[in-house]
Amino acid sequence: MTTALTYRSLYKRLSSFYLFYFATLGVLIPYWGPYLESLGFSIREIGELTAILAATKIVAPNIWGWWADRRGEHLSIVRFASLASIVAFAGVFIGSGYWWLALVIALFSFFWNASLPQFEAVTLNHLGEKVERYSSIRLWGSVGFIVTVAILGPMLEWYSVSLVPVALMILMVGIWVSSLSVPTVPDPEHGHGHLSLKNVLRRPVVAALLAVAFLNQAAHGTYYTFYTLYMESFGYDKGLIGLLWAVGVGVEVAVFMVMSRWMVRFGERNLLLISLFLGAIRWLVIAFFPESLGLMFVAQSIHAASFGIIHAVSIHMVHDLFRGKLQGRGQALYSSISFGAGGVVGSLLGGVVWTTMGSSSIFLFSTILTALAFVVTWRWIR
Repeated sequence: MTTALTYRSLYKRLSSFYLFYFATLGVLIPYWGPYLESLGFSIREIGELTAILAATKIVAPNIWGWWADRRGEHLSIVRFASLASIVAFAGVFIGSGYWWLALVIALFSFFWNASLPQFEAVTLNHLGEKVERYSSIRLWGSVGFIVTVAILGPMLEWYSVSLVPVALMILMVGIWVSSLSVPTVPDPEHGHGHLSLKNVLRRPVVAALLAVAFLNQAAHGTYYTFYTLYMESFGYDKGLIGLLWAVGVGVEVAVFMVMSRWMVRFGERNLLLISLFLGAIRWLVIAFFPESLGLMFVAQSIHAASFGIIHAVSIHMVHDLFRGKLQGRGQALYSSISFGAGGVVGSLLGGVVWTTMGSSSIFLFSTILTALAFVVTWRWIR
């Protein structure tokens, strides 16, 4: 049995990876768009380049997940992919043309997107029967995101957005170093070795969960890509926008601290339905009342539900539905369909909708996607 001291040490090591990984997202999500804009790219081109980050999530996690499950080397994949992403991203310091950046982003994200799903499997394997502790470890990712957006926003105002790639490089080194500190752990035996991926995917609840993940992340794809630019168009400076991002993820931290109790008390289906309903309200508020700072803070606080609760519930469900040797591929499939395919749809169509119908329309688009996810949950997730 793991002693308290040993668990505290493991907790710190696992948490440090999430802290650095999501701190990297704290640079990419709010400030990658403005950085690309500073290079002279149009709204549609920014959407296309950002979509590449999500597009590689469709393929990369499944390739690496298949390899990790086949070889039982989840942590080795994480370490290799983390180092390779650093080498690939260094290309941004060489050139800034559209096709060059497209190539660099594709290579970098092919490796970077491989690490998180496999690390999720490593974390859950370390926790064993204590999977409810996942949220208390994952919350440090949200802390990393908050600290990054809160600090980097004012720095970009004082200096320039040219700091964005430098910050990303530093944080990616942190990801790699933290992965080296985590001990290896064997895959647990669940007694479900006869299950095949094909048989699991035939279950209606699995198809419904993946559909909800896709729709919800497509709704968030427009938000991740264009929220900063959207708020800047209404006169908000980067420091205040960074604070709004931090508030959203800050409330998410509080939710992660109580998720283990909420899961037992309310059930996974009810949590999904409530969160999707609140998510639809969030997008409507951002679409119609962007000039109200008070309502923007309220809308951002709903991020705890629209993303935090839904993600935590989904991770638990994937862990339960994809057993034994299917764990790596289950987490990879969830990542590729939600953050990958969903992110691509949000980024690409968001850019088209903004260009043809106006900036506020992208959040009406998000509302429709979230409403569809609500219907799928209501009908097929039991």
